[in-house]
Amino acid sequence: MRRMPAEWEPHAATWLAWPHNAEDWPGKFAPIQWVYADIIRHLSRHERVELLVQDGEAEAKVRRILARAKALNDKVRIHHVPTDRIWMRDSGCTFIQEGGRLKGVNWQFNAWAKYDNWQRDRQVGAAMARIAGAELIQPIDRQGRLVLEGGSIDVNGDGILITTEECLLSKVQERNAGLTKAGYERVFAEHLGIRKVIWLDRGVEGDDTHGHVDDITRFVAPDTIVTVVEPDPSDPNHAPLAENLRRLKAERDLEGQPFRIVELPMPSPVVFEGRRLPASYGNFYIANGLVLVPTFNDPKDRLALNLLAELFPDREVIGIHSGDFIWGFGAMHCMTQQQPA
Repeated sequence: MRRMPAEWEPHAATWLAWPHNAEDWPGKFAPIQWVYADIIRHLSRHERVELLVQDGEAEAKVRRILARAKALNDKVRIHHVPTDRIWMRDSGCTFIQEGGRLKGVNWQFNAWAKYDNWQRDRQVGAAMARIAGAELIQPIDRQGRLVLEGGSIDVNGDGILITTEECLLSKVQERNAGLTKAGYERVFAEHLGIRKVIWLDRGVEGDDTHGHVDDITRFVAPDTIVTVVEPDPSDPNHAPLAENLRRLKAERDLEGQPFRIVELPMPSPVVFEGRRLPASYGNFYIANGLVLVPTFNDPKDRLALNLLAELFPDREVIGIHSGDFIWGFGAMHCMTQQQPA
């Protein structure tokens, strides 16, 4: 049976793509590469890092930066795979296990049905599977390759998946025209071994993916869900996040038991050039031995870090300052893709 392991299960590697498109962080690109180097330094202490770069010239530059950041070591493997952007959670394949074998589910990628530069990113999933030695699976329906991003789903490793209606069922940034809730559930069952889907309402304000679940609600154990909340009723995030919380409290696992629901605070609004950005502590990444958490120079940073440290007592919980990084509309989870051991 096919199974998508939970993120906290042992990894063989984390996949990343080196940032190169300055237009993704207008006016703020310079520090982004150093944030990346810091992330690689932390990850490579615990697991292999498979790093995609544009070409040989880019590799030479990346090696210089990693060396200066003390992040260049034998656990960092560099591959020449051109990309448009660096959001590997969405452009990369989804690794699953079946019969003791590693397989890569290579969804179609169309840049969140919003941007027109996706031609190189569309090749990333197949390249990942090839390099990892995984069998390639390409989900197809009557309209062709199925479009899906890894950031739109989260799993508990035990047959349950969380997603949002805003992302998968809305006509705005529509991924698969005509595909219904039941249709998606069949896709998840067939390709990921999912037996139950929890449908939430909406994502956070400013999210240009139109509702990715990895900004708001995450499994941290088979029976435990972390979800972000906004207590300020004047904040546009208040109502949709309260509705998500209501739905989660009403859900049950495959044995009919309620989930343990842990509420995670939202940081104060992060606004740049008049636009609210999708800053959320929910976009953390669980790796071997550590959890990387976006932080925003906010008093609630410490609350979020402490809460996640309680949930992951066997892992080092590390805050990564993401005030500039979030200007690219993504954070720790968006940039990573785990390869299960």
